[in-house]
Amino acid sequence: MNAFAVIILVALVGKYLLGLVSDMLNMRALSPAPPDEFADALDDEQYARSQRYTVTRTRFGLVHGGFDLALLLVFWFAGGFAWLDALARGLGQGPVVTGLFFLGALMLIATLLGLPWRAYSTFVIEARYGFNRTTVRTFVADTLKGLVLAVLVGGLCMAIILAFFEWAGALAWLWCWVAVTLFGIVVQFVAPTWIMPLFNKFTPLESGDLHDAIMEYVRRNRFPLRGVFVVDGSRRSSKANAFFTGFGKNKRIGLYDTLVDEYAVPELMAVLAHEVGHYKRKHILQGMAFSIVEMGVTFWILSLFLEQEQLFAAFYVSEPSVYAGLLFFGLLFTPVRLALSIPSNMLSRRNEFEADRFAAETTGSGEPLVAALKKLSSDSLSNLTPHPLEVFLHHSHPPVLQRILALRQIAAEAGEGEKIPGSGA
Repeated sequence: MNAFAVIILVALVGKYLLGLVSDMLNMRALSPAPPDEFADALDDEQYARSQRYTVTRTRFGLVHGGFDLALLLVFWFAGGFAWLDALARGLGQGPVVTGLFFLGALMLIATLLGLPWRAYSTFVIEARYGFNRTTVRTFVADTLKGLVLAVLVGGLCMAIILAFFEWAGALAWLWCWVAVTLFGIVVQFVAPTWIMPLFNKFTPLESGDLHDAIMEYVRRNRFPLRGVFVVDGSRRSSKANAFFTGFGKNKRIGLYDTLVDEYAVPELMAVLAHEVGHYKRKHILQGMAFSIVEMGVTFWILSLFLEQEQLFAAFYVSEPSVYAGLLFFGLLFTPVRLALSIPSNMLSRRNEFEADRFAAETTGSGEPLVAALKKLSSDSLSNLTPHPLEVFLHHSHPPVLQRILALRQIAAEAGEGEKIPGSGA
């Protein structure tokens, strides 16, 4: 076992153990009584269910993660990567086709092995807690559609990367960075109209109080909007959600039907205003810029390791290749990826507070958003008291209690009973 093998093994096991510690602390942080702020939002029984749900999902994640880690280590040390590499080379094709076969086979194996876990999560855990509405037919259709998209979209992107690293010379990493960035932007443009409708039905929001309120709000806040759509999220889960997608004049807001059916207009407007806040505060552009810079640095570092024969020897592969190097570097990059996710999540949590403030200021009050956050948390059985380490490592959103306290502070700054400045209402 060479130095690369030791580093990767320590990184993989260390990441799992760090997650184990975080999860154990998270379960120990569960409070026996609901926070006072939620006294009007859920009763003792529902709160107890939320704690059981947190424990169930946490234990499931630990078992699933442990199984995946053990399987990877067995495949690795049994020479699985070398065997698959020899099989791919035996096809007698060029480096791009050989690489696509190698990586595609691994993706297919991972997908098939992950199916029982996905099925158990959906049809046992989510059903046990009253969330699941996914039928077997929908589950199978989603899986097949996902595979087809992975082959078409992911395969095309991977072919571009392999081709550049094979034939573009010393600046291959730069050409890959530019090409993948452009590819990702194109996908973002076409996703709302071509990809997302493959999985959900998007119905224009009907005329009425909510539609009129939304149109008035986006007009007042100069938010160009292609349309507001109701998404049939209830086909898969009873959990509510909302999202913003698209660029330029192709911007859309999607509201799950579970959200539209069960929430009052002021609460829905607060949720929508929060999503608009992300756009107006340029959080989406910040996230894209962060991802693009991170991707460029990653491609550059990758280019330095593709010629390291010891990296391939760590996996018992005798002949270096771009496609195997991509995979092995990804495993070597595990601790760096974890380290990069921490500032990314910190930025995301800060942005959530900013979007909340924008929603409170532009709707005239933070109380509708407080009410919506309480409902969303209680309806989805969210953990209301996550451990700080869990938040630090994994949460892209602040704990809901922190968000509510921040909204209360905004109201206090504006003055008791006074309209929040900048609301325009």
